[in-house]
Amino acid sequence: MGRPLAVGPSKGAHRASTRTLTHQLTYRNEGRPSFPRANFVKSPTIRVSSVFPVMDESRPTIADRHADAGAADAHRRRSLFFLCLAVAGVGFAMAQQMGSNANFVVEEMHLSGRQQGGLEAFRESCGIISLGLLALMAGSAEPLIGAAMLVLLGLGLGAYSIVPSYPWLVLASLVWSQGLHVWMPLPNSMTLSLAEPGRTGRRLGQVQASGAAGSGAGLAAALILHLAGVHIRWFYVVACAAALLGAGACLGVPRKIKTPGPRLVFRRRYGLYYVLCFLEGWRKQIVIAFAGFLLVKEYQTPLTIMLLLAAGTNLVGWMISPVVGRLIDRLGERKMLVFYYVSLTVCFIGYAMVRNRWVLYAVFVIDSSFFAFAMALTTYVSRIAPAREHTPTLSMGVAMNHVAAVAMPFVGGLLWELGYHWTFLTGVCTAGLSILASLFVGRHVKGDRTAPAAREGLIEPVVSDGHLAESIELPMGIDGSTRHGEGRTQREK
Repeated sequence: MGRPLAVGPSKGAHRASTRTLTHQLTYRNEGRPSFPRANFVKSPTIRVSSVFPVMDESRPTIADRHADAGAADAHRRRSLFFLCLAVAGVGFAMAQQMGSNANFVVEEMHLSGRQQGGLEAFRESCGIISLGLLALMAGSAEPLIGAAMLVLLGLGLGAYSIVPSYPWLVLASLVWSQGLHVWMPLPNSMTLSLAEPGRTGRRLGQVQASGAAGSGAGLAAALILHLAGVHIRWFYVVACAAALLGAGACLGVPRKIKTPGPRLVFRRRYGLYYVLCFLEGWRKQIVIAFAGFLLVKEYQTPLTIMLLLAAGTNLVGWMISPVVGRLIDRLGERKMLVFYYVSLTVCFIGYAMVRNRWVLYAVFVIDSSFFAFAMALTTYVSRIAPAREHTPTLSMGVAMNHVAAVAMPFVGGLLWELGYHWTFLTGVCTAGLSILASLFVGRHVKGDRTAPAAREGLIEPVVSDGHLAESIELPMGIDGSTRHGEGRTQREK
């Protein structure tokens, strides 16, 4: 008969089960005695890793993330407030200049149509010079650049109070115009950096509305000064003070807002944007250089009426800017630009053909207030260019704008000698070309083959080892930290 079947643990297992394990239980806390060793017989056990993860106190909790998000939003709102304050200061200063400029050059400086065209051409040449200046200041903090440029703006405007003749007027104009033209792309660029995804048009509308509000306050101050009998030259001293206050407000915007790399971007795929900027510069300069000049030179419009017209323009602009921004987000750039240029065509026909001053006053207000629609060109840049190329592309657009703005006053001044209506008929042709060009602008998001994150500048297509890849970077907060964490990943397709 064979051996009986052994039941139970094997010999080796039994030895393991009866093994004596020594544990030393010792309290390390201060003031407590250490217990002596004690031997225990331990049953067989299975070591199981804990299924409950140990809480890592170094990792942020959901509450911490909400708190950080709230702090970032508060910081964003505060930065937008200072930016709006700076834009309002510039609006105040330029309202003093623009509202009284036509009467100043006609009644105080006695300029002819050709001299007016030459003055505007010299002044607009600063837009081309700003191209090189922005290249030299590449990588600098945009708020600091803005503050320095607003100091130049204030000094140049203040010099208007003492200019004795036409050459000195040109020199003073070059100083303040240089500061203004370097400043011009910076508010839009800083707004794009501060705006939340999907709310770019709304934030741009708010910033432009701040400028319109500042302009309204500046025009009200100019009207009060005029009614009080203050000489027109003192208006420019007040404008100087407002520009310097705007420079101080720029220091409240985070200095980490800057664009790395070169500031100048000329790319073939942005060609349509450059064309639209060129046509916009030509069209805009007709209004700036000759619309108000027409009302004062040909219709002897007094300063009081000119200031009221400018106030009406800024009131309409202040009211419609946020609405236009929301419509751009909703309808897209193409529809808004087509409507804009069709309206301008009608306005230029009115300047050339209408002889009733009251109708011309209405045309002047409508034409000038519709500048708000030009923000569609800025939002167009945010859809076609990555975030790091926003400011360089906007700066190139400003340069293209001013290439036309330099040529147009010379041409307009010469045409004025033949009859002022010829100057404005060129505007009809320009607006017609702008309508054709804007028909090629892609519709809002539909049909846009760029990924949503790429449209927001978060994903930038790159080529790595011959393969198309996406470099994905989490959106950076205005304090330099990421909104949703830290780090960067790369996914190749």
